Amino acid sequence: MVNKRVGKIAAIVTTAAMLAGMFPAAAFASNASEGVTSSMDATSSSSVKAGSSGAAEPQSSASSSNAAISKEKAEQIARKAVNIPEDYQLQSANLSTSRLMNGTRNSWGLTFNKRVNGRHMGSIYATVNAESGQLTSYSYYNPSDVKPSYPLKVEREEAQRIASNVVDELAVSYASQVKLNESFGEQLLPALTGEVRHQFKFDRYVNDLPFLENYITVVVNSEGHVVEYEFVWDDTIQFPKPDSYLSAEDAIEKLRAAGTPELKYKLLTDRQGKNTPILTYELQSYVIDASTGNKIDDTRNHYSYLGEVADKPLTTNPLGLKPVNKAINENQAIENVKSAFKLPENIELGHSSYHEYNDTDSEQARAMWDFSWTIKKDGQDAGSIWATVNAQTGAVQGFNIYYYNEEGSEKSETISVDQATSTAIEAVKKQLPWLTHELYLIKPDPKQQEIINASRTANYQIRFAHKLHNALIEYDHINVSINSRTGNITGFEANIQPFDYPAQAPKAISIETALDRWMDYYKAELTYRVSSEYTWIGEPIPIEKYNVLLASGEIDSNEDIKVKSTVNLVYRLRAKPLDQHVFLDAVTGEWRSMETGEVTTLERPEVLDIEGHWAQRQLELMVAYKALDVVDGKVRPNETIKRGELIKMLVIARNGGSNYGYAVATADSALQSSFNDVSASSEYFAYVEQALEQNLIDLGDGSFNPEGTVTREEMAELIVRALGYNSLARYDHIFADSFNDSASINNKGQAAIVVGLNIMSTTKDGKFQPAKEVRRAEAATAFFRYLQARSELQEAPLRM
Repeated sequence: MVNKRVGKIAAIVTTAAMLAGMFPAAAFASNASEGVTSSMDATSSSSVKAGSSGAAEPQSSASSSNAAISKEKAEQIARKAVNIPEDYQLQSANLSTSRLMNGTRNSWGLTFNKRVNGRHMGSIYATVNAESGQLTSYSYYNPSDVKPSYPLKVEREEAQRIASNVVDELAVSYASQVKLNESFGEQLLPALTGEVRHQFKFDRYVNDLPFLENYITVVVNSEGHVVEYEFVWDDTIQFPKPDSYLSAEDAIEKLRAAGTPELKYKLLTDRQGKNTPILTYELQSYVIDASTGNKIDDTRNHYSYLGEVADKPLTTNPLGLKPVNKAINENQAIENVKSAFKLPENIELGHSSYHEYNDTDSEQARAMWDFSWTIKKDGQDAGSIWATVNAQTGAVQGFNIYYYNEEGSEKSETISVDQATSTAIEAVKKQLPWLTHELYLIKPDPKQQEIINASRTANYQIRFAHKLHNALIEYDHINVSINSRTGNITGFEANIQPFDYPAQAPKAISIETALDRWMDYYKAELTYRVSSEYTWIGEPIPIEKYNVLLASGEIDSNEDIKVKSTVNLVYRLRAKPLDQHVFLDAVTGEWRSMETGEVTTLERPEVLDIEGHWAQRQLELMVAYKALDVVDGKVRPNETIKRGELIKMLVIARNGGSNYGYAVATADSALQSSFNDVSASSEYFAYVEQALEQNLIDLGDGSFNPEGTVTREEMAELIVRALGYNSLARYDHIFADSFNDSASINNKGQAAIVVGLNIMSTTKDGKFQPAKEVRRAEAATAFFRYLQARSELQEAPLRM
């Protein structure tokens, strides 16, 4: 059975009286004599990511003797704070330490589980500040929860009131220091199912300025239950009060002046998995000083930083011709590997395989050889090697060598990053001579050498970018690994996709035009920002070294490491809320959907002809998902709906709004249409094909008639098929026949189901009107009711 007490805990209503009963503010005050305060001044280390201010980048284990609050006390506090039932037993407890800007904090992480006859019935996770005793996070899960209803019982406006009350109750001392982030968690598309979680973020404000890395988040589900709460805060930060800073308008101008959109080739994937290169302009977010407007280098000083792409390619002209296709046998492929890389003498071939496949992008057959060897030393296995060779050209595409006891690890000296880079460049020139005029070194971070010395990392990673017509081909990459002590190549990977590109650079829009488009995409966001530098025994160290030293126990985080943190006010670019993923077509200057490839806009089209219409809400829902088109601001609710439009509406409604990543096909597309009158370039193609695959429609004589009209009887059958009841509807004798025009209905079972479920209705005189053509507003209403009925028909878990 469902634990009603847990449901009551989670179902926080808007009245303050009931809320106080579930999250009693006095839960902490009653323990004040025992050293527990009523302020919330920290966050659990488990809730903060490395590099974020307000919590430590690294984490360390902590001894329970260091905590002012014992495990037993933390459990007592958590149980009282959120009324955790007694049948939820403490499953685990973890005490962790995280670094603040000035100091550290300890937190208890507590997991409570409920089991009945060995079956998991629910869990609650909470974190408690081990110094102050305050609840800093809460999450609740019950697999036996009642299924959500549709439409939502609790819409976002009501959920926001619930979240605000939670903040007032659980963060009494901080509620006045936060403001609701209006755009965070906002669902720009209306829900198509009842499984919705309303997310809210309350940002910290200091000096009436936002510090967006400290916040309180609350998650409320569509039933009105608070299922998550998180408090991220650092009271040790000292915030400077700026004398002046740029206005939002001036910041936009400075941000625009600092931006340089970059040409890139991206891949657009159609419904058959075929990838097509698309030339785009991209502009990544960046930061400027809020006072001066100067751009800030936001590159993190750590190992994963790839560096900048060099200005010039490896060579002006190619060093050789592209290999021609010819069959490469096993011995030839092995010799190619041996001539390409330095291999040990004592190796044994352990595995050899040949495989062919059809490349969907190039529509050509591909063939590869795969090998693996075992390295022998004194009769024992000392390491392994694997390699991949193109069986048509003989080019080595992948290579890796690994020693179980790293060769050269006893040497203390390492080669320099410059030496490693030179070795990598020569390897690329040797393996890819036909492409060197299009390959660019990604300048390695000089800090790689410091990190390698500190962490004993064995290999340098040298990477190369593929550019054509000054556009970065983002899906191609070349990586070379160099042993930092021997200088030998230990890894090589050349992933070059087999696409054909135009001989001449496509005529793209200007950078200025691209910048205008991107500044429409972004908004300027003002916030404090914390940056930290670590020093150990007076020497600056990267965060990787700090992590290694801390994990090894070589340092004491409280004494040996010095942290210098700076706080400054910045403007940063933040994407405006969108209801889709988009890219900027560099040739046309239009925004296009990443899911469909269709031309789109950043703003929803304004609809002028449905205000006050009896089906306004339903029409707005379908317009939001582009199931109905808007022309010149009109959706034309009283026009008859086309067959193609109805199928598009059905597929979107049935599948939660997903467009399946379909790309709009071009005239020369290889996509094959199942119907002779719905070409691959049709706006309905993807939806008609999906409806056919899901058995919602039949192939029939091979024609679909997408521009034709739809009758009420046809729509009824589509809806019943979507519900999965079409086979049942064939037994029409089990349904009461109450239609006054029954004789004209061919599919009485389908008509009875849609009317019985209140998806479609009859006239006042009891007629179903099977031959009547369906209007756009009627279709939108039917599919809205279909969504509601589908939710009600879903089985809830059986409670026993």
